[in-house]
Amino acid sequence: MNDDQGEFLYRVDSDGINIDPALNPNMRGGFLYRVEVVDNHGNVVESEDIHNLVPIEGLNHILNVVLKGSAQASAWFIGLFEGNYTPTTNDIMATFAANATENTTYSGGVRKTLTLGTVTAGAVDNTASAAEFPFSGSKTIYGAFISSSSSQGGTSGTLLSAVRFSSPKAVAADFTLRVPAGFALASL
Repeated sequence: MNDDQGEFLYRVDSDGINIDPALNPNMRGGFLYRVEVVDNHGNVVESEDIHNLVPIEGLNHILNVVLKGSAQASAWFIGLFEGNYTPTTNDIMATFAANATENTTYSGGVRKTLTLGTVTAGAVDNTASAAEFPFSGSKTIYGAFISSSSSQGGTSGTLLSAVRFSSPKAVAADFTLRVPAGFALASL
């Protein structure tokens, strides 16, 4: 897309929508995840902040709801994956859980609800109610995702976001993986 001076603000190619920060430094959007490994005494033993990928399925959902009046999802859920997998813009919920090897070793039997706070200044997050995954067995976790379906291993719903951690997180039995996540948009 061009601005009024003929400069490209973004391009669409096989990798999805790509924003050129040199031409459009103010256009940003997406989730920021913090992943925290918490030991059985409540101490954070590892922490990382990482930006996500919003796959085309997620972008289409956002645009359809906001600009086309489509039905919105009634709730969103955070899941984890244990496969050595790198999310792509073409990922869809129908195949993501299998491709990324969704983790189901945590208690509760369902993905954790993403409980978002108040939208302020173009951003919203779940820091007041971060998703917590108490583990019953040791696992290595490679990343997280946000889906409109709560079903562990489920293939229905919309894949809104996916992120691969910069390094896998080794989570021991009786440890918890805590995932605060937030979404922000910046105006052009």
